[in-house]
Amino acid sequence: MADFDATILDAIEIPGLWKPWFRRTDTWGPWRAFLKSFFGLPMMEPELALFRECTGRQQPEGDGYNECWLICGRRAGKSFMLALIACYLANFKDWTEYLVPGEVGTIMVIARDRKQARTIFRYCRALLTLVPALKQRVVRATAEEIELEGDIVIEVMTASYAGVRGYTVIALLLDELAFWETAVDAPDADNEVIEALRPAMATIPNARMLVASSPYARKGALWDAYRQHWGEREGANLPTLVWKAPSWVMNPSLPQSFLDRQYQRDPVSAAAEYGAEFRTDIASFVSREVVDAAVVPGRYELPRLAEFFYMAFVDPSGGSGSDSMTLAIAHYEGEQAERRILDCVREWVPPFSPDEVTREAAAVLGLYDISSVRGDRYGGDWVGEKFREHGVQYEPADKFKNDLYREFLAPLNSGRVELLDHPRLVSQLCALERRTARGGRESIDHPPNGHDDVANAAAGVLTLAGMSRSQLSWRGML
Repeated sequence: MADFDATILDAIEIPGLWKPWFRRTDTWGPWRAFLKSFFGLPMMEPELALFRECTGRQQPEGDGYNECWLICGRRAGKSFMLALIACYLANFKDWTEYLVPGEVGTIMVIARDRKQARTIFRYCRALLTLVPALKQRVVRATAEEIELEGDIVIEVMTASYAGVRGYTVIALLLDELAFWETAVDAPDADNEVIEALRPAMATIPNARMLVASSPYARKGALWDAYRQHWGEREGANLPTLVWKAPSWVMNPSLPQSFLDRQYQRDPVSAAAEYGAEFRTDIASFVSREVVDAAVVPGRYELPRLAEFFYMAFVDPSGGSGSDSMTLAIAHYEGEQAERRILDCVREWVPPFSPDEVTREAAAVLGLYDISSVRGDRYGGDWVGEKFREHGVQYEPADKFKNDLYREFLAPLNSGRVELLDHPRLVSQLCALERRTARGGRESIDHPPNGHDDVANAAAGVLTLAGMSRSQLSWRGML
């Protein structure tokens, strides 16, 4: 039977429990200080000094925190700490009085993708199965969950707005939140997933939420929490804690030589990856308000009209990776192309047959009397060969993606573009990031783990739609 009076510090100091994971007391001291503040345990003066440094507050809450945002660099030990807290709450806290017969209390660990989720799950499995006293409490273990005595389940999931509903959650642990989807209308956006989960904790007194992530751009739920709750400020929600620390503070064993190499290679990236600083070289490419103003509500596709000349742009894909193949068709109106109208967007999500998708794309082009399509220089000439088999000339674009996005931005900002009511297009455009590298070179791209296949095709064709027929003829596109 678990000792419900044991603190998490007891659990990591008892030889028969988790002490083998914490033999080097010199390197785990910072995490001990964090655990004491999170769970409301007495702190010594050096630990209080670290608390002040990492939180901007003078004193911790005496009862601990129900919500904590842990912003630390890579290799600091965040994922292991989530697993440790999950296993502690599952074994050393009694939740039975809050659960009705048949109800399961879930300790939910959510990561951006399955690979990250597996990392945390392996830590959880080791912390439970390598300790005999805890292994006997394991009722069942699968690839994604561990069921324990007392109707408690540790479940590792990927971020999904729909998938997290219907649970009774006693603890919510979110890993690497800065790299989740942040677009406001994305179905699995970080804020949407969190808000979908808060009601699941409503019936459990002292249910806890812990977010752990290295920082990234100044947007999304992690950035919002940092702005609202870090430090002492009037009106701040004191039960919500933000703990922000560089990798070397939380993990003193990290070699200084390794850190020096990272900072020499790319100081801006290293400051975020290891220094726990939100990046200042990344900004949104276009505002949500501008994109919304360009969308024509309820317009999903336009048919061909004989009086207009239509152009097309394709963003090809091999069909076996994670990128979609996309096609966008547009026309212009006015002698000087005053209006650029997006008529059609098609997306083929992998896995798919490139031969079949190229055939379908050629058929769509035929509906608009298009015999020539532009696209990027993907995969040599195989894309061109496939389109030529169906009577369509494929021409590599004479501009790179960055240039297409830059040229597309001016007409979009000035209200001279009409977009379709296409959620994925809107989401991808709003998620695009403008990054400035050393030397001032700028790039425009999707965020980590994101996609811009639909946005790339739309930006490409709407850039073409800004050219007059004489310009298009001169470029050999008529």
